[in-house]
Amino acid sequence: MAQVKEGDTIRIHYVGKLEDGSVFDSSEGGASLEMKIGRGEFIKGLEEGVIGMEPGETRSISMTPDRAYGPCVKEKVFEFHKDRISEGITPEVGQQMQLYRADGMPITVKILEKTETGYIMDANHALAGKNLIFDVTLEEIVTEEA
Repeated sequence: MAQVKEGDTIRIHYVGKLEDGSVFDSSEGGASLEMKIGRGEFIKGLEEGVIGMEPGETRSISMTPDRAYGPCVKEKVFEFHKDRISEGITPEVGQQMQLYRADGMPITVKILEKTETGYIMDANHALAGKNLIFDVTLEEIVTEEA
């Protein structure tokens, strides 16, 4: 039977969990995820973890932050002055917002705290610094790399 290798396009169903078992994402009840292995479009640990799987196989893939969304970077936590917030917008602690970098690229930030002069924001990915577990079922190998 065929096994997944780099260059293959595959479809998987998955449940993404934290170490405490809480689910942060899942394809259950929805469409499967299609991905081409080796393009770097998905987290490294997931792409590496499906190598060698056969259609119908289920595998639990554990990964450290360096194979997932990376470490939390303290430089990505910053204060944003309240005068720079658009009129009519009142950020709340815990809320996510989209800001734009100097080069025009959008970034998602989470409001951590309100200060006298503005807001403390975190631009780290919500799963940065966390060990992740993906329970993956290989639905099919769509195309195989020759």
